[in-house]
Amino acid sequence: MATPYDIPEVLDRREGPHGEVVLRRHGGLLQIIANGCFLMDTSDGRSERRLVDAALEALDGRPGPHVLIGGLGVGFSLAHAAENPRWGRVSVVEREPAVIDWHRSGPLAAISARALADPRTRIVESDLIAHLGETCATYDALCLDIDNGPDWTVTDDNGGLYSPAGLAGCARALRPGGVLAVWSAQPSPKFEGTLRNAGFQGVRTEEIPVARGVPDVVHIGVRPG
Repeated sequence: MATPYDIPEVLDRREGPHGEVVLRRHGGLLQIIANGCFLMDTSDGRSERRLVDAALEALDGRPGPHVLIGGLGVGFSLAHAAENPRWGRVSVVEREPAVIDWHRSGPLAAISARALADPRTRIVESDLIAHLGETCATYDALCLDIDNGPDWTVTDDNGGLYSPAGLAGCARALRPGGVLAVWSAQPSPKFEGTLRNAGFQGVRTEEIPVARGVPDVVHIGVRPG
């Protein structure tokens, strides 16, 4: 683990389609930084794994469901989904080519290599909002983790995902009875209300204790059947 005296080591720095992305090592941790904003590291992962499990539980036994994970990140959600044979297919949308490279042939392969080799897994290099607007595919679950939460987006244009129009796009991409699960570093009562107003049912927010700091949360809503 890192100590206060460790100096982060930059492993890769690239200019991507949405600004600078950096992979660095800090002690024993790998960290992803976007435009100077800390996104995530490999210190824990329990809330990212819970994001996937909460969506599967809300599907209530649906056979062979197809999950779309929004954001590859350090790979915790993908790896956890691929470990569960109940998922029929696992798709991941990631807009940063550098992040995909770090998983396919870089340090993050230690987390995701088995999942990427799984025949159920597909990686789509695209902006999530664009993908939801363009795809003809439908999913049983959307597990979204592209920001620090609905109220703390990595880039300004991501804010549209959590708006009424963005949630309508999520609903269109879900099969009847499908589940939308959104990761956040903090609760958002406003987003809960937007989910309900967009027609999602069973809206709730689940807190997940983490090793340091306040709990992460997962916002959950179900598209009506």
